[in-house]
Amino acid sequence: MAFDAPGPPGPVSLPDGSPAWLVSRYPDVRQVLGDSRFGRAQLYAADAPPLSEVPDLVNNPDLMFNQDGPSHLRLRRTMRRAFTPRAVARWRPWIAAIVDALLDELAHREAPVDIVAEFTLPLPLAVISRLMGLDSSAHKRLRHWSEHAFSDGSHNAGEVGAALAEFMAFGTDLLRARRREPGDDLVSSLVAAADAEGGIPGAQLVSLVCGLVVGGHDSTMTMLGNSLLYLLGERPADWPRLASDEEAAGTAADRLIHLIPLGDDRGSARRASEDVEVGGVLIPAGAVVLADCGMANRDPAVFPARTADDLFAPLEAPTLSFGAGPHYCLGAWLARLEIQLSLCRMAARFPGLRLAEPPEAVHWRLGTTSRSPARLLVAW
Repeated sequence: MAFDAPGPPGPVSLPDGSPAWLVSRYPDVRQVLGDSRFGRAQLYAADAPPLSEVPDLVNNPDLMFNQDGPSHLRLRRTMRRAFTPRAVARWRPWIAAIVDALLDELAHREAPVDIVAEFTLPLPLAVISRLMGLDSSAHKRLRHWSEHAFSDGSHNAGEVGAALAEFMAFGTDLLRARRREPGDDLVSSLVAAADAEGGIPGAQLVSLVCGLVVGGHDSTMTMLGNSLLYLLGERPADWPRLASDEEAAGTAADRLIHLIPLGDDRGSARRASEDVEVGGVLIPAGAVVLADCGMANRDPAVFPARTADDLFAPLEAPTLSFGAGPHYCLGAWLARLEIQLSLCRMAARFPGLRLAEPPEAVHWRLGTTSRSPARLLVAW
């Protein structure tokens, strides 16, 4: 995807033609994402322009990402202990075991094979399923719901509504089951934390669980698929170095996450509750603001061109691919770990891994806001 050079905040139009402000420089985007005067919940006020005409999970006002202030903090407190770097580090052995098991199965396939079907999809599905105490029989349904939860508007509104209704019913039943019989899983711990916190509406807790299901695997699948296509198609000389050690693979994972966007969505939207000056420009109260993290991640004032092309150079500043401020993605450490382990162990196991079709022949996923190969044939 091509990105324009970041510049001062300026007026743009939303897909429906209504006005908005684009913020694209790194410090300006960080300001918008971290300033409580720019909120998510205000996007769903009665006088706000609609962000989408098709129902989807991303624009569900009950979703934690769309809450602000005390209601957001209550939901976030129920989750944040589960996703600290220390907690995620404790999961490393069994996540590595899943990676190795999938690579074992891959080694027994006859090349060429579809690395999406054999690895980039089953890995994050297996990880989130283990965390939430689900078995593999749910995987097909989870993918169906995820595709509709992140619909790009091309699905029929009734079809999306029906899929999301099924998804919410699944989340409701799962919460009810874990409250009745708690286990050693993330949903059970969320139920206990929510009960201890108090004041969390049931609809918000259901949306939290459903958001975990889709966010916990779709983003990682997208990052992995795009990273493998980029590495094997454009950076094959870097593939052997990924196998050298996990630290090098972790640095490369950071750089790949930083450079390759999840999809075509060009801005994380907020709405100003009052007049706010950003980058020397006054943004008026009530304005919708698009904080373009992709452009900000390419701000030459922060990320100089001399290191932008070096996968093994540590980032000069925190990436905005996981957002920033109060809504910073809680799953960032988990996603990074899955990608780090996958790249290192796959490169070590298959040093001759290569694309088995030209990049222009790759089949892409359609109908969702995230963008990655639907099929990616590889050989070794």
